[in-house]
Amino acid sequence: MSSIQFFTKISELKKFRVFLFIILAGTLITCKPSTGSDDDDDPDVDLNGYNETTFFRTDGPDILNRQGQPVVIKGFGLGGWLLPEGYMFGLNREGYTSVSDIRENMTDLIGASDTEDWFQLFRDNFVQEKDIIQMKEWGADHLRFPFHYDLFYDIESEQFIDEGFDRLDQFLIWCKRHRMDVILDMHAAPGAQNDGDISDSDGTARLWTEPDTYWPITVKIWEEIASRYKDETIIIGYDLINEPVTPFGVDVGNPLLARLYLELAEAIRKVDENHILFIEGNYYATTFDYLTPPQFQIDNMVYAFHKYWNETDQGTIQYLLNLRDQHQIPLWLGESGENSNPWFHETIQLMEANNIGWNWWTHKKLETITSPLSAPTNDNYEKVKDYWNGGGPRPSSAEARQGLFQMAEELDMDSNTLKPDVVAALFSPSFGSENVPYTELSIPGKIDAVNFDIGMNGVSYNDIDYKRVNGDEVQGTGNTGWEYRNDGVDIQSNSEEVTDYNVGWTETGEWLEYTVEVTGGTYDIVARIASGVNGSRFRLTLDGDRVGNDVTVPNTGGFGNWQQVSVGSATFPEGTHTLKLIVLTGGFNISLITIQ
Repeated sequence: MSSIQFFTKISELKKFRVFLFIILAGTLITCKPSTGSDDDDDPDVDLNGYNETTFFRTDGPDILNRQGQPVVIKGFGLGGWLLPEGYMFGLNREGYTSVSDIRENMTDLIGASDTEDWFQLFRDNFVQEKDIIQMKEWGADHLRFPFHYDLFYDIESEQFIDEGFDRLDQFLIWCKRHRMDVILDMHAAPGAQNDGDISDSDGTARLWTEPDTYWPITVKIWEEIASRYKDETIIIGYDLINEPVTPFGVDVGNPLLARLYLELAEAIRKVDENHILFIEGNYYATTFDYLTPPQFQIDNMVYAFHKYWNETDQGTIQYLLNLRDQHQIPLWLGESGENSNPWFHETIQLMEANNIGWNWWTHKKLETITSPLSAPTNDNYEKVKDYWNGGGPRPSSAEARQGLFQMAEELDMDSNTLKPDVVAALFSPSFGSENVPYTELSIPGKIDAVNFDIGMNGVSYNDIDYKRVNGDEVQGTGNTGWEYRNDGVDIQSNSEEVTDYNVGWTETGEWLEYTVEVTGGTYDIVARIASGVNGSRFRLTLDGDRVGNDVTVPNTGGFGNWQQVSVGSATFPEGTHTLKLIVLTGGFNISLITIQ
């Protein structure tokens, strides 16, 4: 069952939705899908009936699938896998966040041989066939394969690297087995296409300042890729340069980016006329000056743009829609993410309403709330991270080795924590209209305050500052505590022994809803709260009817000083019901509601 079918089924069968959600979600979280037979290791073999001989292509403003039908593709970028970015692993200090920085600093801690072994283990575990199966079940239909150029080519020896192509070949076999299409993305170009860590730059975008050196290498790599994969129908196309940024004042009036794209297109088309070429705009894939006909013209082309840290209204993409309409060239949102679930949902709704396919960044990170999968950290890796970030002493070689290798081992999906709220925000058709249980909740029982239902702001909860746009006070922070979930509700970790997290920063008029399975009876109700102010109040309702008493929250002496407060007793009817916590007057934290 696909993700969309799964959430739709939950919506249709409301009286059984808790039961179905727990059973099916539990299957998605805990099962270990077959990775296919080991004898299917030939990339040309017909796998799972996949024998199409046609390719995706463009037709005016549309991307067409192999059957010639307009499609809005939906997928994930596999960020962090073949080009680790420091922020995904908790690194934030200059000189420690690019993949070259990570390799150099790791070598300093554990030696060159162990560092090479670590990178091999890291790549083996970060994306496996079961990751692809899982993303397909969520609802993805394509994957963006971001690669560092040095996966395929060694500049010093001027030789191609068979191991890199072997890894890509194996990845394509997995995708072919499970009908997951692929876009190849040069995420770090020779010399670096911008001056940031994401391109593994040394601080200078040498692809533009030293074109005579690095352009021929870039062309050579794409020629080789196109030659090898020209007949591979699982590949939608080639994303030629990720997030280029040409330096100000370099070659003004004769733009380098347009010239390089045209050189790449000419070289690729000599050997491969089949695949779409995705052309990213300048300045991190946001502007398309000098990349329009008639001066700039490439057949079978798509404009690829990225969207981060701005609003979700039509005005933010109108210039792109104008570009598409004027030149009859399709659009594709090649990267987005990192914000909050409401922002995700609104952005995807905006894209799909305008017939724009999208690709989300990314499916997995370390200790995250913004990706569907969160990989765990460990004590010794935290020592390494603190040292690299300048906040702790140098760990011993043994500590560093143990922590780094454990972290890489636990990138395996089976060690990850699923974030069902993120999956629903991306793929559930009911996210904006109907509650879905986050986890199984029963009465009598204990209800963690942070386990409110999945859904949009105004659907399963109401929070005054619900959407992370820029992450600042002017445009919103979403979850102020930035813990546990990626919704608009403010959640923080705490040190009490009863729960790990609590809802905090409550404001008047906010509310939370919980789908509960009730065994009928009369029960006492107790809430666990903390507050540093006087006069806060809340109410509980069941299906709109008040249960127990309105509660005036005492000043407990601080927002980390927890007390039990009685809500009274109430008779609860048998069946599936909606329990609602209403903040009448804000200013308190709540971690637990006990009804028994």
